[in-house]
Amino acid sequence: MHRLHGRTPTLLVVGDLMLDHYLWGACERISPEAPVQVVDIKNETTVLGGAGNVLSNLASLGAKVHVASVIGNDENGNALVEKLHTLGISHQSLVRQEGRKTSKKSRVMASHQQVVRFDAESKEPITAQSEAALLTHVQGLLDAADAVLLSDYGKGVLTPSFTQRLIALSNARGIPCLVDPKGKDYSKYRGATLITPNRAEAALATNISITDDASLLDAGMKLKNNLDLTYAIITLSEDGMAIFDQNVEKIPTVAREVYDVTGAGDTVLASLGFALACGMNITEAALFATSAAAVVVGKLGSATATLEEIIQYERSLATPSLHEKILTAQALKPLLSAYKEGTVIFTNGCFDILHAGHVRYLEKAKSFGNVLVVGLNSDASVKRLKGEKRPINPQEDRAFVLSGLNSVDYVVVFDEETPYRLIQELSPDILVKGADYEGKEVVGSDLVKDVRLVEFLEGRSTTQILKKAQQ
Repeated sequence: MHRLHGRTPTLLVVGDLMLDHYLWGACERISPEAPVQVVDIKNETTVLGGAGNVLSNLASLGAKVHVASVIGNDENGNALVEKLHTLGISHQSLVRQEGRKTSKKSRVMASHQQVVRFDAESKEPITAQSEAALLTHVQGLLDAADAVLLSDYGKGVLTPSFTQRLIALSNARGIPCLVDPKGKDYSKYRGATLITPNRAEAALATNISITDDASLLDAGMKLKNNLDLTYAIITLSEDGMAIFDQNVEKIPTVAREVYDVTGAGDTVLASLGFALACGMNITEAALFATSAAAVVVGKLGSATATLEEIIQYERSLATPSLHEKILTAQALKPLLSAYKEGTVIFTNGCFDILHAGHVRYLEKAKSFGNVLVVGLNSDASVKRLKGEKRPINPQEDRAFVLSGLNSVDYVVVFDEETPYRLIQELSPDILVKGADYEGKEVVGSDLVKDVRLVEFLEGRSTTQILKKAQQ
């Protein structure tokens, strides 16, 4: 069972609420009045947007959700309250400001493509009176919260003074405070637990052009250190996300199909908050968030992901296609960090002509834990070890055949004569070698918690197979 199954943390969302309005139709002609498409509207839908999409995502995950915000005393405000009621979320901590327009974004969609968007909203900062009322509501909700999520869409609710006060109140209670930021000046988020800008937003806020890993590290560390954050996270679209703690850790993307990225940032904020509120560490939370984002970008329009959908998606990743099992050490390392201590197994070899002895050996190795990583000697490495006539099969073929075994979870090709550097990088828990290493020093034994030796199947070896073939 997934460790988040049945968990119901309480999360407080504060930020810019809005309505996302969709007009769905088809286009079959151009207007005679102007060179524009004529869209024949077939359907109309309205969902919560902005910080409201964070609420929808949290509700889908099964969290208990509270919301505090400022909206207008208007028809759109009334519609927004109705949408909250549908989700079972109270509107008691919403402040109604006279003369303010509740944000509504309307999109015309023709054959699943967005044709135009038009907005009706107020973007000026909320009044001092509204800010004071909002702070009073927030203070009444904080004691029950496991995490606070600030969803800033730049519409004026999260003023600098209010945001700093809310972060201080959260910190005083030891409650994680996560921010999806907006704009160029991030000083109002100082002291938060973490912020989640995308690559372009981080570049704008730090004045660093993010073009490679070095500039990414500079930007992430600048955000973390200058804003006194516990972590900074920069989302990297198809490249996943980067976590900045003492060092940088990259979490690869897991999306297989992308239909619409609308609301993906809201999903990341919601799922990170949900996971941290349930006691996950930052790496585990980030991996969960990438799975949640992968689910929603596979849907059209501002979407949400249920915990069951995320679990199902993660299970599908646990049984990847054969090519997806063959990874570099850099790509594999963050995936292994999600496994519990004591469960990652490593072994290595040439595996030139796969035979029954290899299969039995790998099955036994896998039985010692949950995930088996096989380090595979490259062609150049095999030549140095076995001579110029080896390998018989190139490394691409050897890796592909290994990845077809149920016992093998991942294959990593290495070029050195020993896998020491690879073991050092992957940090497995258990190292497995053949029983012929009894009484000998096993390369990498100083890097792991345990070494297991496995008996070979008698009479089975690549050398014997080659001798028989030559005869």
